[in-house]
Amino acid sequence: MPELSLYTYCRSSAAYRVRIAMALKNIPFNEKYIHLIKNGGEEKTDEFKKINPQQLIPVLTVNQDNINQSLAILEYLEECYPTPSLFPKDIMLKAQVRALAYSICCDIHPLNNLRVLQYLQTNLKIDESKKDEWYCHWIQIGFQAIEEQLTRLDLNGPYCFGSQITLADICLIPQAYNAIRFNCHFEQHKKLYSIYQNCMEISAFKLAAPEQQSDFESI
Repeated sequence: MPELSLYTYCRSSAAYRVRIAMALKNIPFNEKYIHLIKNGGEEKTDEFKKINPQQLIPVLTVNQDNINQSLAILEYLEECYPTPSLFPKDIMLKAQVRALAYSICCDIHPLNNLRVLQYLQTNLKIDESKKDEWYCHWIQIGFQAIEEQLTRLDLNGPYCFGSQITLADICLIPQAYNAIRFNCHFEQHKKLYSIYQNCMEISAFKLAAPEQQSDFESI
């Protein structure tokens, strides 16, 4: 198997997703920490720009090749390490898993990631309380829609799509972690909150959590 290295930061939601999947699939990898705050953001260095011109993490290095974008990385891992699968066998459910994951990764997270929050504060002079209000606004809109979607599907089980952990859970948990961190009253979304609690009973989710990363104390 190829040698894998993951450029990561403990509180990066996108890197968190990849860490969960790698823990679930028991994939060994080397950790390369990129601190998004220290020294003005280590992702902005010329050295890292050669690895990812977008200057974003995560990046998965496979031997000498680099893959950016967390969803692309997760799809790569699913193809190379298919067990346990992150998707149900049913084609329609598989599409719905992807749709939920994309709702989080493409609609909620981009509005609330670190560089957006920094721009709001530094360039637009938004104060801390207004920044947090912005954050929770988009969390609440996105989570309410997902809550309704999962309620309509009415699948029995502890996770988003029943008894199988899927890509949807992997994408939900980092965003749920942030909702709790920013005091966004996440618990009012009862189904999502229950899924979060169930996932956090699993060792792979625990191991991937920000507090368990070697770079957590350096924040």
